[in-house]
Amino acid sequence: MIRLARPSIGEEDFEAVREVLASGFLVQGARVAAFEESVAQYVGVKHAIAVSSGTAALHLALLSLGIQSGDLVVVTAYSFVATANVIELCGARPVFVDIDGDTFNLDPECLEQVLAHLTRKKETAGRVKAVLPVHTFGQLADMPSILEIASRYGIPVVEDAACALGATLHERQAGTWGGLGCFSFHPRKAITTGEGGMVVTDDARLARLLRALRNHGQDPDAVAPDFILPGLNYRMTEFQAALGCVQLSKLEWILSKRRELAANYDRLLADSAFTAPSVPSGGNPVFQSYVVLMPEDASERREECIRYLRERDIETTIGTWHMPLTSYLRAAYGHKAGDFPVTDLVFSRSLALPLHQALEHAEQEHVIRVLETWYGQA
Repeated sequence: MIRLARPSIGEEDFEAVREVLASGFLVQGARVAAFEESVAQYVGVKHAIAVSSGTAALHLALLSLGIQSGDLVVVTAYSFVATANVIELCGARPVFVDIDGDTFNLDPECLEQVLAHLTRKKETAGRVKAVLPVHTFGQLADMPSILEIASRYGIPVVEDAACALGATLHERQAGTWGGLGCFSFHPRKAITTGEGGMVVTDDARLARLLRALRNHGQDPDAVAPDFILPGLNYRMTEFQAALGCVQLSKLEWILSKRRELAANYDRLLADSAFTAPSVPSGGNPVFQSYVVLMPEDASERREECIRYLRERDIETTIGTWHMPLTSYLRAAYGHKAGDFPVTDLVFSRSLALPLHQALEHAEQEHVIRVLETWYGQA
């Protein structure tokens, strides 16, 4: 089987985890602190707070901003549902924004329109408490434009950089543009801790609050344990962090391999009916996933295509989710097809191809050959 994704796990990773297990010290100790320091240095921020998942990172980031019932959070329409779920779990409402058809990221012009509309209406003016762009598939959103728009309205920006550790725009790292950045270490990301996440910030007050929120509300600076607010158990384990430290040491090599493989896919697709991903000027994505657009006349047969490739030992899947049209959000807010036309189009046509550091060029050639054979049979 040519796998869709495959983490880079070697003997050095096993040894790091074995050492922690043998020590008997398993939860949020010296290795978590070391992993936090390493990520902070790599990204270029003052504070990194390790948590149990990328979803936990997003949830705590919103909670740290005081987002609660009745608030609105403006967010891209195209992402994994965790991005919208955390807004709901704060008691707030996600207000979706359509995407750019080339980058699959939040469209700044649509963001401007949505914020102008919300601030004009008496019932929503003053209720927008955050803008939450997603760096889809590891490519940064247009952060200069998003920050300029959000700052005019006085709204903080939280980056969902779950897929984007190591990605840059104009040589500036993902996670460092907004007031808070959130990363994931799920197995489909460039580096993994199994599950796990990280919030990064330069704001010392928010960092202290995040450390309390992740650990039952315990004061992170008190000599004797004391609990200063209602918190959650979103702690990272020591063996996750030990794995993360080893993984992070391999990140640049992994990203180099992924970028080289993405360039090879670009070459193989140059004369194809399938559209390769677009990278804007100044962007340097990490290609967490390599997502192509199927021809429009094939979009209704995407599931057939996925089955066809799987039967030939090639694992593929959809890009990600049209969040407003998932069952819960559609029922809760009455979203329908046509409300987000670019997201409609991208969601129906997106297909993620195998991409991981162990993938061979010959395997890529086989993937494209089988894909084009399927399309040619229509």
